[in-house]
Amino acid sequence: MTYDDLVNQLGEFGRYQKRIYILLCLPAISCAFHKLAWVFLGPKADHRCQLPFESPNATYRLAPDIWNMSIPWDYKFGNFSSCERFDATFSDEYFQNGQLPTEKVACSNWIYDHSKYQSSAVMEWNLVCNSAWLRATADSLFMIGVLLGSIIFGALSDRYGRRPIFFTSLVLQVVGGTLAAIAPEFISFVIARMLVGATTSGVFLVAYVIALEMVGSKKRLIAGTVCQMFFSFGYMLTALVAYLITDWRHLQIALTLPGLAFMCYWWFIPESARWLLTKNRNEEAIEILLKVAKENKVSITAERIQELLDQDDDAIETGKEMTTMESGTPLMNKETVQNGVEHNVEEGKDPQETKILANGVGDAEKKSEETSSPSVLDLFRYPNLRKKSLNIFFSWFVNSATYYGLSWNTSNLGGNDYLNFLVSGVVEIPGYIMLLLLLNRWGRKGTLCLALIVAGVALLLTLLVPANTDWLVITLAMIGKMTITASYGTLYIFTAEQFPTVIRNVGLGAASTSARVGGVLAPYFNLLADYWRPLPLLIFGSLALISGCLALLLPETLNKKLPETIADGEQFGKKVKSPKHSPSAEANDS
Repeated sequence: MTYDDLVNQLGEFGRYQKRIYILLCLPAISCAFHKLAWVFLGPKADHRCQLPFESPNATYRLAPDIWNMSIPWDYKFGNFSSCERFDATFSDEYFQNGQLPTEKVACSNWIYDHSKYQSSAVMEWNLVCNSAWLRATADSLFMIGVLLGSIIFGALSDRYGRRPIFFTSLVLQVVGGTLAAIAPEFISFVIARMLVGATTSGVFLVAYVIALEMVGSKKRLIAGTVCQMFFSFGYMLTALVAYLITDWRHLQIALTLPGLAFMCYWWFIPESARWLLTKNRNEEAIEILLKVAKENKVSITAERIQELLDQDDDAIETGKEMTTMESGTPLMNKETVQNGVEHNVEEGKDPQETKILANGVGDAEKKSEETSSPSVLDLFRYPNLRKKSLNIFFSWFVNSATYYGLSWNTSNLGGNDYLNFLVSGVVEIPGYIMLLLLLNRWGRKGTLCLALIVAGVALLLTLLVPANTDWLVITLAMIGKMTITASYGTLYIFTAEQFPTVIRNVGLGAASTSARVGGVLAPYFNLLADYWRPLPLLIFGSLALISGCLALLLPETLNKKLPETIADGEQFGKKVKSPKHSPSAEANDS
């Protein structure tokens, strides 16, 4: 009997699992705060040069005649320049003369419009004009922290246990968030934010794994989706908190402090029973499983649990290598996808015993699989597997870049920044509902392609929107956000089912790395809005449309026997050509 069978016998999603599950979903809200905070910690505000005769406390607005005589007109953007001023004395005689100089100079200091945002890191450290790239770099480095955290905390949780790494990540998250709030300059702020980014992986990923390891296999899809909805709730709450707290340092503290509340989990959250079993700490695992049975009102003894586990120790899925997968937008992490999707592998049957198929992958490859550890190079060794892998990796890059790009781009859509951001979080809920409704009806490929193509078309249609109709741009962008959310969730499951069992973890890890590259580049795509506002949406829309069309080339996995060996993976989805009969053969047949 496998661990999953035992969990089902103790109650697939009983009272015990529901209590632990809800508790472990709540940290997703805190992680959403940190992942999306930069939208309001570092928003871009209208700005102009500080003129030589002005004090740093001067107001942004100027009298029309002073505007005209002080700031040159920027014909490219149809407004007064925000990065240059006239090179003039600005004396009374200069203003009375009314003659505009021909020379311009770059701003050395700036005056900001505080009507929308009381303060921001951008205002405090002048991350505008030639330093605007630093604004994008802050988010990119945060995402690099997310990548490093998923690798580091994932490996540590496999070695030392889920529970201690969860609480270590919580402590570091609170410390990093506090340091970011009091950082005296930009570099120390970015380093603190990188630490916070790393801990979002440790907190959310580990909590997610503990929660879903206790849920029966048939309930994991909906449990994983609801857990992601908690992240969406955190997304919405970020807008509300930012609206109420307009000082960026106070906002950073307010978004960090909820992490302290989760410290009390030390007395409520157990270690992962699955992990304890993989470490041969059976007594501790059985003690936890007995608590599950007691609260779920299932009558079973410790001896019976041990007997059930001993029936087939080899069938217990170890759940190791949860590294490289991240929280945040996304439906399943690597481990829960592997354990939460039925792969149609016969119980007790070693996948390596499966017959090797033909077409260039035979006994030599079988022996190689049995004697060597799988690596990412195995994904590129055979043509069909290589094509599918590159297609999948590109889709992960596109989904991550588009999801985070749209999440961080709400201030470039026009209208109210806070309302745009709130709606961007709200539309994720129907996105997840769409995922649940279509995934097992239209199939993985159909759902993924539909979501990506609709997202791409909606985002590209923003180019056709007439000027001064921000509401239509926002509507199309939100359709894109809703469908890319459904696409991202589908991709986790679809990818897990595409790769062969023997190399599934490696494939998912490589795919997740591709996603992190997309997340790192997304802020720079958004920065292009400074030059042409629709450009980020054009890029995201084009990428989504291309990826959706390419996904049509991938094989469907719903209700299919999934690949176990690399040979199976090479054959999976390959079109089999019917042999052509020669005339002589036909004559012999007759």
